[in-house]
Amino acid sequence: MEDKIKYEMEFPVHVSPSLLYQYISTPSGMSEWYADNVNSRGEYFTFIWEGSEEKAKLLGKKNGERIKFRWEEDVDTNYYFELRIQVDEITKDVSLMVTDFADDEEEVEEGKLLWTNMISNLKHILGST
Repeated sequence: MEDKIKYEMEFPVHVSPSLLYQYISTPSGMSEWYADNVNSRGEYFTFIWEGSEEKAKLLGKKNGERIKFRWEEDVDTNYYFELRIQVDEITKDVSLMVTDFADDEEEVEEGKLLWTNMISNLKHILGST
């Protein structure tokens, strides 16, 4: 299997880090912008989009800061996706950092477009411009 390409994106979000964390770390929060529905049982999350389901294992989270998942299909790999809140120490500007992996450059571009659209939905829900 070929190595996947890691990519990272930064999205400025004009909202408190604690509120943002609720939307990236809980099934109810993620159901509002990431998937049609999200369920969790222990360390496993099920993401549902238009009838299709994808399972991911929660690899770790740091309260108020980040959450990291590994898709079921990537179980024996080092691939994951992570949502991390970054606060600038001087300006206090809040950004959501997204780390993800893709199979090739074309998929990287598709992934970036998808994340951009999803984070746009999140910002709309949060009232952040």
